Amino acid sequence: MVVALVTIFIVGYFFIAMEHPFKINKTATALALGTIIWAVFSFCSTIARPDLDLESWRGFISGNLIENLGETAEIVFFLLGAMTIVTLIEDYQGFRIITDKITTTDKKKLLWVISILTFFLSALLDNMTTAIVMVALLRKLIADQKERWLYAGMVILAANAGGAWSPIGDVTTIMLWIGGQVTTINIIVKTIIASLVCMVVPVLIIGATLKGDIERPAESQSGIEVPVKYRRLILIMGICGLIFVPIFKTITHLPPYLGMLFSLAILWITTEIISRKQEKNGHKLPTAVSTLEHIDTPTILFFLGILMAVSCLKVSGILGSLAAALNGAFGTEAPGFFFIDLIIGVLSSVVANVPLVAAAMGMYPLEGIDAIFMQNHPFWEFLAYCAGTGGSLLIIGSAAGVAVMGMEKIDFIWYLKRITLLALAGYIAGALVFIAMDLTLFESIPWLANLK
Repeated sequence: MVVALVTIFIVGYFFIAMEHPFKINKTATALALGTIIWAVFSFCSTIARPDLDLESWRGFISGNLIENLGETAEIVFFLLGAMTIVTLIEDYQGFRIITDKITTTDKKKLLWVISILTFFLSALLDNMTTAIVMVALLRKLIADQKERWLYAGMVILAANAGGAWSPIGDVTTIMLWIGGQVTTINIIVKTIIASLVCMVVPVLIIGATLKGDIERPAESQSGIEVPVKYRRLILIMGICGLIFVPIFKTITHLPPYLGMLFSLAILWITTEIISRKQEKNGHKLPTAVSTLEHIDTPTILFFLGILMAVSCLKVSGILGSLAAALNGAFGTEAPGFFFIDLIIGVLSSVVANVPLVAAAMGMYPLEGIDAIFMQNHPFWEFLAYCAGTGGSLLIIGSAAGVAVMGMEKIDFIWYLKRITLLALAGYIAGALVFIAMDLTLFESIPWLANLK
């Protein structure tokens, strides 16, 4: 049974990684993987455990499916709400308030502006959406495609680094936050410096080679022009709504997806009122209904399929065995668990970081006799950093990279030659900073030691 499940998982991931050569959408593969692996597990287990009657086994499978689907649904609905809010802001041209302020044409200055803006915007929104917004901005700022690719590569690095230190900045940190492995203050304080170093090191290296000014493309006017007052309103409400989510969780102790759905509801009502008011004046503006029509639903379904496939490996005990092997090889004390996280980070560039983090969450439960790493243990915070930034090593290793690759048609080999080593330098530098701070700074200063 174990061989069959692992083989199915590897084959499924092979087709996901080779999405572009095979021209089979990764979402279709992920959904098929999540379905097939549970079916095979149910069939093989029935044969392997003849001592259990069919009714008892069906109850076991059904109970585990419902439990894991509930955990997965929390992440799916959180992403659905977040993506709708961000897309509404974009539909209302709210991001133009930010992008219109960028006037420099100096290559080096523009690199710093783009990288810093991406880094902090990704922490507020999410790395994939931020990458999409920033690439749209780059198209307005840089005419030459190959030159734009270099900046787009830095957008991927900065978006992933920025998302790693925020509880709502990356799908993996969202998963760890929702799962209770990390809390808001801890994940920010413990990882922001390492993430910043991860972004700054590649910028310094690239910046040393850039000279002169960029050539801007000719401006074109198209689409609906949203009044400035509504742009500002939706931008402020949207960002405040996203910031409200961790506050809601802290105050109510309810799951974050409820806070996200509440923020979406407020913004939805607001856009309905604005649209109705403007329609009387002969101008129709977007609402959440129209925005939902072009939400990236395949990405949400992709996470659904992947997380359900990983949950099957957890229920079958495979992840527990893998955890035991890693613990035996590296140990569960520092510096052993740091190596485990570093390996997961590098692997996340080959396969998506989402299933790897989901696997780690399954391998190391927070409660029970098998609990090793409790809430806010450095293992989880370093995992957030490694899984979030390690995906930058290859362009297919993160949601931000896949999004930019699709928009700009960046070649896999070009990214490997021009960006991978820069990403590796930043990844290692940030990791060393995190380890040094955890072993020294967080031991020597009393109030910081309480965060360990």
